Parts: sequence; C-alpha cells; structure tokens
Amino acid sequence: MSPGVLSPEPQLNGAPSTDVAVVGAGPAGLMLAANLVRFGIKTTVLDDRADKTSTGRADGLQPKSIETLRQMRLADPLLQRGVKIYDICFWNSTKDTPLHRTNREVHYPPVVDVLEPYILLVHQGMVEDLFLNDMKARGVEVTRNSPFATYREAKDGSIEVVSRDDVSGEEKTLRAQYLVGTDGAHSQVRKCIPEATPVGASSEAIWGVLDGVIETDFPDLWSKVVVYSEEAGNVLCIPRERNMTRLYIELKSETGTPISKAEATQEFVMARARQIMQPYSLTWASVEWFGVYTIGQRVANRFTDDKQRVFIAGDASHTHSPKAAQGMNTSMHDTFNLAWKLNLTIRGLAKPSLLSTYEHERKKIAHDLINFDYEHANAFHAGDAAALAENFQTNVRFISGVGAEYGPNVLNQPSSSPSSSSTAGVQPGCLLTPARGTRYIDANPVDMQLDIPLLGQFRLYFFCPDLHSALPFLRSICGYISGASSSSSSTTSVLATATAAAKASYAAHPPAPTESDSFIQPARYTAASDLVTYCLVTSSPKSSWEIADLPPLLQASRWSVYLDDVGAQATRGLSCSEKWVGGLGEGEVAVMNVRPDGYVGSVGRWKDGSEGSGVEAGRWLDGYYGGFLNA
Repeated sequence: MSPGVLSPEPQLNGAPSTDVAVVGAGPAGLMLAANLVRFGIKTTVLDDRADKTSTGRADGLQPKSIETLRQMRLADPLLQRGVKIYDICFWNSTKDTPLHRTNREVHYPPVVDVLEPYILLVHQGMVEDLFLNDMKARGVEVTRNSPFATYREAKDGSIEVVSRDDVSGEEKTLRAQYLVGTDGAHSQVRKCIPEATPVGASSEAIWGVLDGVIETDFPDLWSKVVVYSEEAGNVLCIPRERNMTRLYIELKSETGTPISKAEATQEFVMARARQIMQPYSLTWASVEWFGVYTIGQRVANRFTDDKQRVFIAGDASHTHSPKAAQGMNTSMHDTFNLAWKLNLTIRGLAKPSLLSTYEHERKKIAHDLINFDYEHANAFHAGDAAALAENFQTNVRFISGVGAEYGPNVLNQPSSSPSSSSTAGVQPGCLLTPARGTRYIDANPVDMQLDIPLLGQFRLYFFCPDLHSALPFLRSICGYISGASSSSSSTTSVLATATAAAKASYAAHPPAPTESDSFIQPARYTAASDLVTYCLVTSSPKSSWEIADLPPLLQASRWSVYLDDVGAQATRGLSCSEKWVGGLGEGEVAVMNVRPDGYVGSVGRWKDGSEGSGVEAGRWLDGYYGGFLNA
C-alpha cells in the first residue's frame, strides 16, 4: 500500500478502488486533486482528453487566486511569466465621433484590501501544469482518454464509477468513496445526479475570441480595454503572456441581430474587430486560438446527491460570461472549499454536517456571481461605459475574490463569547485581510495570512497585546486544549480528542513526502497537532520574553509566534490585531479560528487574561469545533 492510501484494498471485487474519483482535469479538478493528494487522500483523476489544455480557454487569475497559489507555494512560475494588469481603459465611437478614450481607471482601487492589486494573465494550461507537476512529484497522474459514462451506488455504500477507455474501447469500473464532477458546462456527472438541473437563461449574443500576436498602432494594447463602437459593436482587449493579446469581439448583423455561428468564421471575426477598432490598424502576426461562444448564466439547483457522496463543481455547477475573468477563479475555489472537507471526512475526523456546508457556501457564491455577471454582461453589450464602470466598482471586492463571503453555518459562527459584540475586524464567513507581523523565531517580517503553508489544517490565533498579563489565560486555554488542564473539570476537550484521532490517522496514512518538503518544512506547523496550527500574536517586545516562557503547546508552535510590530508596512498601515479583531483594549485577549481555506470561522474576545477566562475560552472552542468534528 502506498503512503497516504486510506482505502486498504488496491482492488475491491475485481475493480480498482480509490478514496475520491475526480472527473475532469481542468483547473477545478486539478485544484481538488492536488490538494487531496497533498493531504494523503488516494485520488484518481479521469479526463476525456488525450492531453492537458494547450491553447485558449481561461486566462485571468484574480488577487485571491494568486494568494491561494502563494499559500500552496506554487505561484512563482506564474508570477514570473504572466502579464499583470493594473488598469482598465474605456474607448467609444459613434456615427459622428471617432474612436477615442473616454476614461482610464485603476483596476483594483484601494477600497479592495489585497496584496496584489492586479489581474495576472496566464494561459490555463500553465495553471494546469502547476497542479500536474505537483501531483506527479507525489506519484499521481491523470488517467486520460477516459470519458465518464455513469455511476451507481454499490451495496457497501461506495460509488462505482464507470468510464470508457477511448484507446481500447473497454468499459472500466472504479470504486470510490466519493465522486466529484468537474467536467464542464455539459457535465455528464451532473446529468447523473437526480434533479441537478441547470437553471437560468442564455443570451442570443454571439462572441468571437482570438488569442494571438497583434500588430497595431492602438495606444492602450497593454491595458485591459473596453471598446464600444455604436455602429459595429464591442471589443474587450486583454494582454496575454508571450506578447499575445486576447480579443473578445461582439458579433451582430447590420440590423443589430446576432449572426449565426456558421457565419462566425475566423476571417469574419477579424474583420469585425478591425471595423470596431477603426481608425487604428489591426493585423495578426500569428493566431494561437480562435473560438465562438454564446453567453449562458445558469446555476445547478443542487451541487450534490442526497447522500453527499457525489458532488459537482466549477462549470459543471455554474456558468456565466467570461468577460470579468471569474470562471477559472470561482471554479478553483469551489474545489478548494471541498478538498479539506473531504480530507477530514474520509479520515473519520468530521461529522456529516461538514460536507453539507459545501453546497450551502458555494451555491451562494455561484448565485452572487450570476447576479453580478448578468448586469456586467448587459452593460457591456449595451456599450454603456458608465453603467459598466459603476457595476465594476460596486462589485470590485467580489470580482477580486476577497469579497466572496459565506453565510452563517456550523463553520461560520457569529461571535457569542464575552466582550465579543465588536463588529470591527474580520467577521466569520469572510477571508483574512493582508496583515504584517514579525516572526519571533527568526525576526522575519512576513505576510501573516500567507506565512503558514496550506496543509489542510485549521489555524487558531491567540491575540495577547500584553503577553505577560495574558500568560495565565494562555496556560489555562493551552492546557485545556491539550488535555493537560489543571482546572477542576475532568472533561477532555474536543480538540484534544480530535487531535489524538488525527495523529493516529496521519501516522497510518501520511501524505507522500516530496523534495519541496525540505524547503517548506511542514513539520514546523504540525508539531503540536496534525489538525490545528496554533499561533500567537503579541505586541510585547521581543526582548521582554522567551519562547520558553510560553505554554508547551505554543513552544511546539514556535514558527507561528508573531510580534505585532510592523503594522506600518501593511496595507492601510494597521497592525494585525487592528485588522483582524478590530484592536484590543487594555488587558483584553482574543481568539480567532481560521478554516483551512483561509475563511474566519469564529472570533471570541475576553476582558482579561486570567485563568478563568482561559477555561471559558476553552469551552467556547469546544462549542465551535464540536459542531463539526467527531469527538
């Protein structure tokens, strides 16, 4: 048995077995598979294509996606090769007015609190490569030429996944605990889930898309540009890697009605682009990809089957226009949300209620996206630059990814602890904002939201501005968490029980080691627990205390002990405690639970750093983690 394989039998009743079968090897499927493989979950990826994406398709990464890839320690190749877009320009022409620039705006204004205030333009195949190479280093590759046919439930509750080998023509059956369809807008997996019907509408508008190297005298070729011609239609111009430019070109007849797809040849689309861009010249030195599409805005009315064994994500669950660069981003965050939940469930560490949050959270985001996209696409089609700009500004946080927010559920709990009525800071269901701190152990100033690599763990932050007065609190709560509490209560904490179970699970089925581990050093963040990374944030000067002064739980977590002393370097010039918990008064302490996907789960505040407050905080943690962990 290979390291990290939870399914004990390589074959079951003659069929190969796996923990999770993923159908579709685009960015959504590979984000899921790469994370599961990293977590030590046996994963099989089926794809109907003979090879990865080589041309066309999605090309824009939003700030939140860049941040996620940074935490996975995968972003560097894209940052080195991609094109960064910081601004957006608007051009217009009428029957009486030649084409001219009407406005130029910053793409992500300061109202959006992000480290990377730009869109990163990279080819979809480059994103797929990151995941494919990461999986290959762990001994997993995509099973290609294997279109999915159907699934059926076995007597033992597992899923029999049926596919066809396009090379041999044979039918293949794979046993899996879970099946996830990331197989696109025409998803066969979705069609097999009862009542998983896409609901929405399609536009009659037809658009052409061209990727190629352009020769032109148009002055804004290296900005994102919206061009509207009253007579000829619209063009969206987006710079690409390798000196290419992508053009989305609206196609309509002289009467204003959409043309047929048969008429929309590459030559026709090029001619229409030249017409819209007049009087500027437009020729192509080379064309890498050409396509024609219509806009459809739909959301499946369910993202899982009744037993929560089969899921859909990405375009399989929602479709929309490509003009706001949301598809690849939203799709990857669908499966990023699902991956850690599957890991904990398969390992037997989580209750069924955990998986139920997938549809609850990601369906909301899909509807938020469709509502925005409907207005955005209509404003674009109408050539209304003012409406387009207003729509963009209204939704800019959501577009960037940092404004994708979840509603209350078992994971996202409104504060209920003493002194927790403050609405400042980051609220449950929202992503951490950028914050700076100094890592105590090596004096490195770091971006706190990115410093800890993604290992499928929760992050639990203790905010203690005055460390010395908070030591009784820390000793009490850390003792409670670890099961070594000196309090009169004999109750074993939820985290103590769950941590022991996680330790046994990861010891029996560890993730496969790779060369990159020698640089990332994951053991630094799992020394205290395979389930939670414990973090301390304090304003007390480094010279006034030592790691040895801390409780054993935090001594073992020394790589996530931070000094809150470089707020001036952060976005908006605020300290970490100001940004994340709204600041703390004299003597106050706070505890923040952060989910493995970077969303805040709950925040508690206590008026003092006493031992009694520590016991109370421990019970508060039991209430949170007991809602979804087996204990």
